[in-house]
Amino acid sequence: MAKNHPATKSSSARHLAIFVLGVTAAAFVAVGSFLLLSRTRSNPQDRTEKAAIDRGTVESRARQVSFEVVNSYPHDPTSFTQGLVWKDGGFYESTGLYGQSKVRRLEFPSGKVIKELKLAPELFGEGLALVDGRLIQLTWKSRRGFVYDRDSFRVIQEFKYDTEGWGLTYDDKNLVLSDGSSDLFYLDPQTYRPARRLAVTMNGRALTELNELEFIEGEIWANVWQTDLIVRIEPASGRVTSFLNLKGILAPSDRTGSDAVLNGIAYDAGKKRIFVTGKLWPRIFEIKVKP
Repeated sequence: MAKNHPATKSSSARHLAIFVLGVTAAAFVAVGSFLLLSRTRSNPQDRTEKAAIDRGTVESRARQVSFEVVNSYPHDPTSFTQGLVWKDGGFYESTGLYGQSKVRRLEFPSGKVIKELKLAPELFGEGLALVDGRLIQLTWKSRRGFVYDRDSFRVIQEFKYDTEGWGLTYDDKNLVLSDGSSDLFYLDPQTYRPARRLAVTMNGRALTELNELEFIEGEIWANVWQTDLIVRIEPASGRVTSFLNLKGILAPSDRTGSDAVLNGIAYDAGKKRIFVTGKLWPRIFEIKVKP
């Protein structure tokens, strides 16, 4: 957005006043205009930004990347998707809503639910990650996390965290948790204790509403809640380097209401496949990012 400089705003009034004084003031008008232009061009903010650019400290703008839909697959349209993980040739899914939250195993490509465990009715399921043979699930406001045996869905541990639980992923070293703020929280995958915090920015500003997370080829991908955006975050800096706009990927006739938003990213590292879905969406889409 263009910035208005006070000097520029008042230039016309100054020129008019000087002109009325007569032809003899023409020289002063020229000098005044030159000084005014110099002041505008050398605005302190401009100088600060230029110096920052020279130092390499200004954040470059995130670029939009294109994608194509490779395929789509059935998905339970009653599933309030909060977390999605690919493993063993299919999906593990965490769903939300009080009284309806579950951990599920989905057959691929049919989308059939082949195993599920219901959470207690007072719990609202959220993000899901896989660490070795453990499924790790967050809950929303209760600050309780659950660890399941991947094969049997047996609860083998419960842990606490100090914020809300939204999204969760694993970067092969730490768990990464989102809570709807502009911060991501790194947790030790064995003790579940906080290791560090990462502030996320996009075009130099804090980016909030970070939701479902997935670690893909050295980047953290995140849904931005109630938008059609997936952002790609550089873990070292927290900077959003690029983003995808998935507006229109789901047919309007398949969107059942305001809660049916984009939320769910899974990555098949073996075949380099990216899958996305949403809450109450009847499809899971396989997408490919264009070069």
